[in-house]
Amino acid sequence: METRRDKRINMLSQALQRTAKIHLKEAAQLLGVSEMTIRRDLNEGSAAVVLLGGYIVGDGLRKQSHYFVSDQQAQNVDRKRLLGQLAAAMIHAEETVWFDCGTTIPWIIDAIDDDLPFTAVCCAMNTFLALKEKPACRVILCGGEFRPDNAIFTPLGQPSVMESLCPDKAFISAAGVDLRQGASCYNLNELPIKHLALQRSRQKFLVADSSKFGQVLSARIAPLSAFDLLISDAPHPDVLPIAVTSPGSD
Repeated sequence: METRRDKRINMLSQALQRTAKIHLKEAAQLLGVSEMTIRRDLNEGSAAVVLLGGYIVGDGLRKQSHYFVSDQQAQNVDRKRLLGQLAAAMIHAEETVWFDCGTTIPWIIDAIDDDLPFTAVCCAMNTFLALKEKPACRVILCGGEFRPDNAIFTPLGQPSVMESLCPDKAFISAAGVDLRQGASCYNLNELPIKHLALQRSRQKFLVADSSKFGQVLSARIAPLSAFDLLISDAPHPDVLPIAVTSPGSD
């Protein structure tokens, strides 16, 4: 016998045949129930739909590893904290630094001395919010259309702010680090600004914890040779040309 929960999940499944995702608030209005009821429905057992980053999506989309920044914030926190400390030590007074999107980058900013004067360039909301708490930091936010999944701003026209800058350093985050395919991420809309940062910056640092090793995502950032240094919590087993910063490094 079909339960009320089953009926609600079936209605959500049918709605997702017309769109890739439904915000939780919209789903509650569609079904005429509270957001808590939907959360409880999805937590009670397996279902054809799941909740990711405040959105209802099909379980097939989840298996494709679609990225929602809100879902990644609590992942590998200890590793991210370590990477943040390692990267922050490389930033010097009066430098201009590009900070990428992702949930590891704010840990770098958090580890920077509050009294260190530097200029920061960023395109992500969570990165900007961390930078604005640094009293000695001048922040430049590259604007554009806001993308809620990965919390970045994508330019609506040309030229981009990055076209006018030459940062001393760039910290580029990646969700995949593979010897053959290079560094990769989830979203194609991140690539233009990442590529500009790689082109314009004097030193390029790839930031990825060891859980990303051997992973290949759909959006290819660059070959590993495009980076000067890999900042990670462990050496990469295959990448010899790239220096690896780890807890045991000098």
